[in-house]
Amino acid sequence: MPAENGAPSKRRNWSWWYLLFVVQFLVILWPPFYNKAEPALLGIPFFYWFQILWVLVSAVFTAVVYLMTRESR
Repeated sequence: MPAENGAPSKRRNWSWWYLLFVVQFLVILWPPFYNKAEPALLGIPFFYWFQILWVLVSAVFTAVVYLMTRESR
């Protein structure tokens, strides 16, 4: 189906890989899960190192979703 400007439109299909985004948001948006001081890692309370860990995990999830959902070129 052509778009309004005459160019063909690209419609991307939904993929189950996008659920990784939901997982990463649910974990971080539920503070009672990680709102504690123990176990400490190198003297850093759990609350802080868990969030830093999820920054890295989220980057990996984003890369996985990108690689698994990009179209072949």
